[in-house]
Amino acid sequence: MKRNFKSKSIKTILDNMISGSNTLNSGLNNVKIQKLWEETMGTNVNSYTNEVVLKNKTLYVNISSSVLRQELSYGKQKIVELLNKEIGSEIITKVVLR
Repeated sequence: MKRNFKSKSIKTILDNMISGSNTLNSGLNNVKIQKLWEETMGTNVNSYTNEVVLKNKTLYVNISSSVLRQELSYGKQKIVELLNKEIGSEIITKVVLR
């Protein structure tokens, strides 16, 4: 007895799982943004960065240096555009520096 199974690639199966789960998708976006923050902002900014969290299209960044926090606050929109460009979609609309 022969069975006819259509084989699917693992990538297709994982993409279907991710697109069907908002929690999984937001978690993956959070990890991507954390990695992009490290890559795009450089080692000097990363040495003062304590936490990077994406919640509801808002990126919360905890920075230990008040001087750096103030300097970065002038370029919030530029940061949003840069990270969205790097990730390939508009998942960030606002940056909050703490």
